[in-house]
Amino acid sequence: MDFAHPKILYLLAVLPLMLALYLLARFARRRKLARYGNPASLAPLMPEASKYKPAIKITLQMLAVACLIIALARPRHGEREISETREGIEIMIAVDVSRSMLASSTDDAKGISRLDRAKYLFKRLINNLENDKVGLVVFAGNSLLQLPITTDFVSAKIYIDELSTSMISEQGTDIGAAIDMSLQGFSSDEDVNRAIILLTDAEDHEEQANALAAKAKEAGVQVNVIGVGTAKGALIPVGNGSSEFLKDEEGTPVTTRFNADAARMIAENGGGNYINGNDADADKQMVDLLDKIDKANLGAVKYKASAERFYIFLWIAFALIITDIFVLDRKIGWLSKINFFSKPVK
Repeated sequence: MDFAHPKILYLLAVLPLMLALYLLARFARRRKLARYGNPASLAPLMPEASKYKPAIKITLQMLAVACLIIALARPRHGEREISETREGIEIMIAVDVSRSMLASSTDDAKGISRLDRAKYLFKRLINNLENDKVGLVVFAGNSLLQLPITTDFVSAKIYIDELSTSMISEQGTDIGAAIDMSLQGFSSDEDVNRAIILLTDAEDHEEQANALAAKAKEAGVQVNVIGVGTAKGALIPVGNGSSEFLKDEEGTPVTTRFNADAARMIAENGGGNYINGNDADADKQMVDLLDKIDKANLGAVKYKASAERFYIFLWIAFALIITDIFVLDRKIGWLSKINFFSKPVK
């Protein structure tokens, strides 16, 4: 047996505390009774008080608490095979890792970088996808297929954290190459709807993006753009978090500006949508748009999962709590008439 949340078992440490408080309360009770007289003389004055019921009740309560804590830790035992039929679309996410993505994504020069904003949006997108397949392309002066189309969202999140401007040595921004590489990264399955999401500041240095977006549309692939950055522009740090900025040959700091018009044009040619990445709900907007694309059968997925056993402990806890409710502190009338330790006088 193992537990999904083993750290919750540390809460079992409250059981000794419960026992200590119970013993302290019983001790305090005996001391108070002793103030009024000899306990043996006072006992006949409390004929209904049971010596054993309090101990039984605290035992039931402690067992109930223990079972609830174990249930919260989600015990699992054994394996069961699960088969699920997935219906969704294939989504290739292309992230711009050119040097300009180190610039601030807001009008504040010290704001979050465009690349960090893109990572954040990428993670939010992944968290909102369910049965779809996802892949990853990174691009700057050229493109690299980082993760082929897959249902493994865990691996996708690992790749997100590793995104950096050092992944591609050739600088520049070739969005057209990113679209072309994304098309190559899709599976060979037929009758599956597909979409590309570009996370970029849209500073395209090669100017082939519109033609390749149209090509993708002809192939039945929707091209969407989430733009990061502002039209005001920002300086480009030499490194992430650096206080030094990139300069041109004349020593003038280079300003990079988000090209919203170019982003809209790419999305329009690709039959997709443009979303401002600085919007608080940019990820939700994109997911809502993707949900409008017809889903296709992506095949059955079989996997083994540990069988949950928490419900057993919940039922035990429930039974113990109900029992505790009906166990009163006073003696059981009919049971008190039975003498278990001496023979009846004839």
